[in-house]
Amino acid sequence: MDDKFYNRVGGDRISSRQIDELIGLARGLAADGTINKAEVEFLQKWLAANVEISNQPIIRTLYRRANEILDDDVLDSDEHSELLDTLNSFSNHDFELGEVLKPTTLPLCDPAPTLTFAGQLYCFTGTFNFGQRKHCEQAILERGGAAGSLTQKTDVLVVGAYATESWKHSSFGDKIVKATDWRDQGLPISIVAESHWARFL
Repeated sequence: MDDKFYNRVGGDRISSRQIDELIGLARGLAADGTINKAEVEFLQKWLAANVEISNQPIIRTLYRRANEILDDDVLDSDEHSELLDTLNSFSNHDFELGEVLKPTTLPLCDPAPTLTFAGQLYCFTGTFNFGQRKHCEQAILERGGAAGSLTQKTDVLVVGAYATESWKHSSFGDKIVKATDWRDQGLPISIVAESHWARFL
């Protein structure tokens, strides 16, 4: 067997060990249901030191999220809940590494609607490739729309790319269930995936 084969197998083994270590780390950080700035710094340092596994989309997102939080030196409540969701899902093996949303398991509108922004009220739930929730909301505001909490006046609920098979049991699942109930009652609310929303930006 050639060196390339051994390098690839060895590399896979290192990557697998690092991912197991990260799962343990994520579980430890999320165990008490809260995360502080020192823990975000620790996570960011670990990810920086193990950058070779950052070709996995969820790990790249986790690294970017930690960097964004530390950039402005403030861990606000949205960042806190998004990071906690991501860590919980990651440590529970809810994420398929290297994959994102499997839309078939979510109650997305079919066919997916054409999206407009002016005068429309958007709500975001889950973990997004695009960036933190505040960045998604800013993209709506720049296009003449509004963004905020889920209410019966919400026009579109956007579900982040890293929604998981067990979305009903996740903290962001409540919004999806509520929006689905309202839609079933005849309210004109659309539920779309992040990938669909991003196409209209």
